Amino acid sequence: MTEVPESAHPRWLTESEQDAWYAWRRMFPLVNAEIARDLHQDSALSEADYDVLSVLGSTDGHRMRITALAGLMSWSRSRLSHQLTRMEQRGLVRREEVACDGRGAEVVLTGEGAHTIDEAAPRHVESVRRHLIDVLTPDQLRTFAEVGETLRRHFGAARK
Repeated sequence: MTEVPESAHPRWLTESEQDAWYAWRRMFPLVNAEIARDLHQDSALSEADYDVLSVLGSTDGHRMRITALAGLMSWSRSRLSHQLTRMEQRGLVRREEVACDGRGAEVVLTGEGAHTIDEAAPRHVESVRRHLIDVLTPDQLRTFAEVGETLRRHFGAARK
């Protein structure tokens, strides 16, 4: 925890700043829970499953170095390793050593994993539309995207 010098005064949120903060705190878990619920009901996938499958499904060769995937997803290697183990047990992905350098491993989307993401994606995007996209006006969506991009850059996160 960062210590605040005794002489420093807190910069309390203004009313409009507090409104924005509370809106975020209420909105994110509500939208996320609805979309996650639909994903599980429609496809028997967790959010983590879907995230891994969708990233791999959009890469050349349906494969990626594990370290690169962990970085892209802002996950620890340990978290990703546990997730990959669960997905390997279900036949969705497999790990392979990188033949050219022998130092790293890649995660590869299996045929079953490709089929699973192909089946899940249309229902998932419909849920995203129903619970987020279609609820907002075009102007609100543009603002939402701008805010998200600003925060992504602030945290130095990779853009998918």
